[in-house]
Parts: sequence; C-alpha cells; structure tokens
Amino acid sequence: MTLDDFRKSLTQAKPPAGLTLALTGLWWDAKGDWKRAHESAQQDEGREGSWVHAYLHRKEGDQGNAAYWYARAGKPICREPLDAEWLSITSALL
Repeated sequence: MTLDDFRKSLTQAKPPAGLTLALTGLWWDAKGDWKRAHESAQQDEGREGSWVHAYLHRKEGDQGNAAYWYARAGKPICREPLDAEWLSITSALL
C-alpha cells in the first residue's frame, strides 16, 4: 500500500484489511479516534507498536510515558511537529 492509498482509505468507516496493528493505530489516529489508535498500538508489543505508542502519548501531552515508549521502540524522542511525525512513522511502516 502506498501512502496515497493509505490516506485515501481514511474516507472509509473501517481500516483496510491487512494493516499491521501499528498502522491500524495510525489510521485511527488520523480519523481522530485516539482511544482506538491507542488500543491498536498497545496490542503490538514490538518496536513498531512501541513507536506508534510513543507518538500517541506525545500527542496527548504525556511526555514521560512517550519517552518510555520511544526507548522501547529504539527511537529518539521526536521533536518534530506531530503531523510530520505521523507522516514519518506512517511512511516508514508502509
């Protein structure tokens, strides 16, 4: 799936079949549903899920929790604007 396809899928009611849990979390985040995004990221205990989990906690303003999840993901704490981080993560995971 391309980034353009991913963005186009945001007009649908449900995420496309076959997305990883981490990408499903980013999909729900782009739809404005932080709770579902968090639930999806939390189910992925690997580095990808941890990276999305970190982004989501940063977005909610919980910097301490975000720092923990960035460390679990093996990623530096992000200082970019949130929309730029979303784009970076989504592009990397697609």
